[in-house]
Amino acid sequence: MKALIYEGVETLAVRDAPMPSPAAGEHLVRIHAAGICGSDMHAYLGHDERRPAPLILGHEAAGVLEDGPMKGRRVTINPLVTCGTCRYCRAGRENLCPDRQIISMAPREGAFAQFVPMPEQNLVTVPDDFPLDKAALCEPIAVSWHAARLALEGLHPSMARRAMVIGGGAIGLSAALALRAMGVEDIKVIEPNDLRRAFLQARCGLEASAAPEHTATIVIDAVGYAATRSVASEWVEPGGIIAHVGLGDSESGLDIRRLTLQEIAFVGTYTYTAQDFRDTAEAMFSGRLGSLDWFDTRPLDDGATAFNDIRAGRIAAPKVILDPWAHATTS
Repeated sequence: MKALIYEGVETLAVRDAPMPSPAAGEHLVRIHAAGICGSDMHAYLGHDERRPAPLILGHEAAGVLEDGPMKGRRVTINPLVTCGTCRYCRAGRENLCPDRQIISMAPREGAFAQFVPMPEQNLVTVPDDFPLDKAALCEPIAVSWHAARLALEGLHPSMARRAMVIGGGAIGLSAALALRAMGVEDIKVIEPNDLRRAFLQARCGLEASAAPEHTATIVIDAVGYAATRSVASEWVEPGGIIAHVGLGDSESGLDIRRLTLQEIAFVGTYTYTAQDFRDTAEAMFSGRLGSLDWFDTRPLDDGATAFNDIRAGRIAAPKVILDPWAHATTS
């Protein structure tokens, strides 16, 4: 099969790769769409020791079952594979499973390929009238759905629901859409990139600015650098909550004294539970998360160029989807 393989720092190439063999309880999925995630970009830049080269990246994907009695079934993939038996899995907190694995991280190859094997319980059926490229957005939106849910559950009931989302990439945009679907009306996205900010406002109907203009009771940091944690610490209201979903770096940035004296809650959020993933899929399919047309699609052959364009800030859309079966055009 054809796959986009991470071969070293800032080096990606489309190569022939062995066809995967599904294990017991798994199905082979023919990938039709796979999104580029921030974690893929971290690996590409050599910043993720959990993803050593050579490796097939990509974990935001949708496709069609290639084998078994359900062959032809259209699915979106929950890439988080868990044991199902530990106390976290039994409690419905599968994202905390100590034995969790995720495709695109050894030992599981990722979805920037024509085929990937997945356990049956990780597959969510996609309606026939719902595009598979949009279905590939379920994974990043589920990350943000989980963060938004935890933020709202942690906010004191006496406080107004006024949200600030730091970062206008796919996770930040998805967090804003999830909050809106959950009934939050006052949402501001902070995004310094002019192209991205204009896109959020024109295409997604979100209020966006280059810097905070007023405080918020809920702050979602979808970037995760010391500088953005500093902004979150400064602009969250007393008694409010910061939900931290970005994985930019592990430096400080938090004003711990202010968080303590103003009784501000801080919650780290990682991926999603299986129920969050299913709830996100249902919200997408029912139209509660909008038109979901905020991505560019490119052939897998153009994957290396897409990574380079994302790094250089040349893409306004918050997400790039790769199609393993499309052919690159030549000039």
